[in-house]
Amino acid sequence: MMDSSGRTAVPSIKRLDEAVVNRIAAGEVIQRPASALKELLENSLDAGATSISVVVKEGGLKLIQISDNGHGISYEDLPILCERHTTSKINSYEDLQTITTLGFRGEALASMTFVAHLTVITMTEGQIHGYRVSYKDGAMEGEPRPCAAIKGTQIMVENLFYNVIARKKAFKNPSEEYSRILDVISRYAIQKIGVSFSCKKHGDSRTDIHTDSTSSRTDAIRAVYGPGVARELVSVTASDDDPSHSIFKMDGYISSANYSAKKTTMVLFINDRLVECSSLKKAIEVVYAAILPKASKPFLYISIAMPPEHVDINIHPTKREVSFLNQESLIDSIQKAIEAKLMQSNTTRTFYTQTLLSRSLGVPDEAEESMPVQTQGGRNLKAPVNKLVRTDPSNPAGRMLAFMQKSLAGHVGSGNGLVDTKPVEMPMEDTRKIMDLTKNEEFAAEVQEDQTGAHLQNNKVHKIAQMDASSLAGREALEHNISQANEDSRNELTTTRRLVRQRRNLKERAELTSIQELLATIDQETHSGLEDIVKHCTFIGMADERLCFVQHKTYLYLLDIVKLRCELLDFGCP
Repeated sequence: MMDSSGRTAVPSIKRLDEAVVNRIAAGEVIQRPASALKELLENSLDAGATSISVVVKEGGLKLIQISDNGHGISYEDLPILCERHTTSKINSYEDLQTITTLGFRGEALASMTFVAHLTVITMTEGQIHGYRVSYKDGAMEGEPRPCAAIKGTQIMVENLFYNVIARKKAFKNPSEEYSRILDVISRYAIQKIGVSFSCKKHGDSRTDIHTDSTSSRTDAIRAVYGPGVARELVSVTASDDDPSHSIFKMDGYISSANYSAKKTTMVLFINDRLVECSSLKKAIEVVYAAILPKASKPFLYISIAMPPEHVDINIHPTKREVSFLNQESLIDSIQKAIEAKLMQSNTTRTFYTQTLLSRSLGVPDEAEESMPVQTQGGRNLKAPVNKLVRTDPSNPAGRMLAFMQKSLAGHVGSGNGLVDTKPVEMPMEDTRKIMDLTKNEEFAAEVQEDQTGAHLQNNKVHKIAQMDASSLAGREALEHNISQANEDSRNELTTTRRLVRQRRNLKERAELTSIQELLATIDQETHSGLEDIVKHCTFIGMADERLCFVQHKTYLYLLDIVKLRCELLDFGCP
């Protein structure tokens, strides 16, 4: 800025308006919806609540509602509840040296009123009704109104950052903010095992987090992070009472060598206060780096108790970090304790494998090995999903014969009208051949011939078995006829196999030149694409009286069976 003489004017110092000061301070304390929820949660715990429920709408930007069964807020304290630096936790600065509560500044509720609409419903023990009151810019709007309530406090924070447009636009993904809120509640649910927590989205009947009051820390971890984490936990403890080094007591649960994740999960509490300590986290990750595979991270829950006078909690606006005496010595002691515990638990490794489904339908393991795999540059590539073929007659896994049972059903007898309901037990060799899914089409025809021969043989044996076997001569004749029938069936089976082979290889058995020329002409005029579809298609089902569905590779075709019969068989054509 230039004055009238052309020189640079010295800017004057002005006192900021109180509303501007409060809004700037609110931006430091309430950085995002999760930080607002953390402040409210800590107030409920300081009030002695044993049950806390949270309802969130649009990631906390529209609504954060927290209800507890604590001691509540007295009617006389409601007018100054949301004024800055009003608190029931401390009376003087010296109280910070021995403070045991989670809150102490008296800024959280005041900061929320400058960036959101805040409503409080509270009721203390002995009152016949509760009170409802709203706050804006640190002041109470109107007088508290009597309302129906239960013992405890319910606080609703609506339209968070409604007057801070730039910050509100920065939260583009409500789901991400909701996951941060769940993370805060999950961590306190592990630490405060005597308190039940629940959290859900507004309008949902199902809770995303629900924990009951339990006496077991592992039960709380199992309820929040799942059984996969809980079953791999190892208890660890450490302590030191030497004033020259550090005075602390640590207990917690760490994951064993069998657990690994993509991201380190570290839940750290110092004197029941949720904090972060990057130096401790890095020291523990160094220990796990020598045990876990590369890029695998552990799960850590650590609770440290130390004298309150050794901890400085007033170093961060959101109380996310603390400073404590003999930090290097304490971290070194914890690192050594964790390393020793892991070395003891690293004698065995457990690997969880998925049980393969039983191949009750007869599909062999070799079928999967024979599936074609695309390769590029010497690397195996999985086929795209849209290129996978459900049924492919050229692949053993897609043939209908693969789903045949080991024992075939009985056949209906002919000639005498009797029905043979006894199943035909196939020899082990033939059964194994069928389960091998027929290496080629010729063998498939042979299997069909074997079944036909077995059917003929059973019919003949059944007829002969009706003969009168009362006398010895009759029994001898019966045995002779049975052996003769078996011999005849074997001869018929051999003849049938030979005829089938000749029928399938027309070019080989064609002796006349005219027949060979006719076959060559047919091969030239045949459409190769249509021939491949008809030859290797899989029948799906009938669409109506004359149209049917067939599948070839990844395509579905509709065939006119009447015209197809005329084209292929020249039979029954109109």
